[in-house]
Amino acid sequence: MKLIEAMKKIKELRVKAEDLRRKVGTYCADQSHETPVYPDQKAKIREWTQAYSDILKEILSLRVAIQRTNLATEVTIELGNKQVRKTIAEWIHRRRDLAELEMSVWTNIGDRGLKEGTIATSTGEKTEVKIRRYYDPEERDNMVSLYRDEPSIIDRTLEVINAVSDLV
Repeated sequence: MKLIEAMKKIKELRVKAEDLRRKVGTYCADQSHETPVYPDQKAKIREWTQAYSDILKEILSLRVAIQRTNLATEVTIELGNKQVRKTIAEWIHRRRDLAELEMSVWTNIGDRGLKEGTIATSTGEKTEVKIRRYYDPEERDNMVSLYRDEPSIIDRTLEVINAVSDLV
């Protein structure tokens, strides 16, 4: 089974489980003047709760297999003209928030609203004020661009990987 098939199977199983949960909630009790919907309604509830439990076990099994696959499968992605190799799990974490966090430090670098010009000192003398930059503006712009693009590059690469990678 491919990764994408397992992920889609989990979605299908969740729909089935929700349907069973709803049925159990609807038919688990009635009033004495009502006619039971099923000939042996108690057995039907037991059957549904067992099926629900079985579905959850299958979901767990698929999730664990996906995690194993994500930890075992290495993927190379080109970022900033460099080939970067990480496991699917690592790429997922980069996509989730780490690339954005990395970008945030670079977007925080700037002139801080400081202005260049002439100011009067405490003695009244005029002095020229320049901004000292402890960063390279070109490097900052390149890094912001790199980290802004990283999530979409990861997305499109992992879509392909999920379609072709077998579960471990």
